[in-house]
Amino acid sequence: MEQAQYHNTNIRARIGKMSGAVGIICNCLLAAGKLIVGHMTSSMSITADGLNNLSDGASSIVTLLGFKLAEKPADRKHPYGHARIEYIAGLTVAVMILFIGLELGKSSVQKFINPEPIEFSLTAVWVLCASILVKLFMMLFNLKMGRRINSNALLATAADSRNDVMTTSAVLAASIVEHLYDVRIDGVMGIAVSLFILYSGVKLAGETMSPLLGEGANPELQKQITDYINGCPMVLGCHDLMVHDYGPGRRYASIHVEIDKNEDPMACHARIDEMERECLKNYGTHLVIHYDPVVTDDPEVNSTKKLVNTIIKVRDSRLTIHDFRMVDDGESVKMSFDMILPEDLRGQEQSIKETVEKALDSLDSKKYYADITFDMESDGVEKG
Repeated sequence: MEQAQYHNTNIRARIGKMSGAVGIICNCLLAAGKLIVGHMTSSMSITADGLNNLSDGASSIVTLLGFKLAEKPADRKHPYGHARIEYIAGLTVAVMILFIGLELGKSSVQKFINPEPIEFSLTAVWVLCASILVKLFMMLFNLKMGRRINSNALLATAADSRNDVMTTSAVLAASIVEHLYDVRIDGVMGIAVSLFILYSGVKLAGETMSPLLGEGANPELQKQITDYINGCPMVLGCHDLMVHDYGPGRRYASIHVEIDKNEDPMACHARIDEMERECLKNYGTHLVIHYDPVVTDDPEVNSTKKLVNTIIKVRDSRLTIHDFRMVDDGESVKMSFDMILPEDLRGQEQSIKETVEKALDSLDSKKYYADITFDMESDGVEKG
């Protein structure tokens, strides 16, 4: 059920819009209560916390609209759909949070420079306590919904609610301390609240910008897909998995799958079609599989490939190869293959190539030439 809700765009949209509506109602009620109490008690920290809730309400509106627009179907101009609007909504929320944080910081600094006494009120205490309880509910609600549909936007909202619990608790503490000890810390607490808002805004901006810029595929998703492919009948191995994210529920990927060249091509085609359908069903990913026929019954090719594997493992145990091809004209041997190269070995390609050629030359009277295509480890996954 959890998996289905993550991949079903209609269910994602319903949950996202419901979370946005709950956020609008709760945050607007909290903001109204705190702004009224903050004005009555001349408390900048309570007012700052109320404005923070108001910004959260505006953020919830953006979130609701984001999920609404993201569910629009694909069209001629946007053949991969509009799901990335969810990321844009998150970025908009981050900008709003940063703006509110800056404004509150400026007001709190002025209050720190020119402190004024706070009029203590049990009403203010009750409002702040109620706010903490409401924000705890919102944190748990958005955390549950965010995990259910794997939404960074809702998980960020949950984290923001958690931060609000902490900042409101700090505001409550400031009111009590000023009342009991006559110490002017309201401006300091207001500054602390604004800094927390700014921190949340910067963090949220980074989380939402990363997928828009084109971040790498989730390692867990990579493992799920490659483990499934490698476990299928006829498959000898897979490599060069590339995943393109066009928003939640809009993932497209390609992968190379190695199958014995002696297998029936029609059976291979049917198997590949089945694997593509299963990946869409189970992992929400539109997968395109490139079929790599592999020679398995040529002793010389198998022996040379084994030697190359031994040589590169001595150089670095993390190195792996695939798509091995070989042409022997009697005097020289031309090999071509791909090699998965860990990122920290970048720049050593020529040295690795020479290591392979020299090691093979020393074992045979023939001259060996290696045509190696180096794939960065972050660009593909080698299994099998």
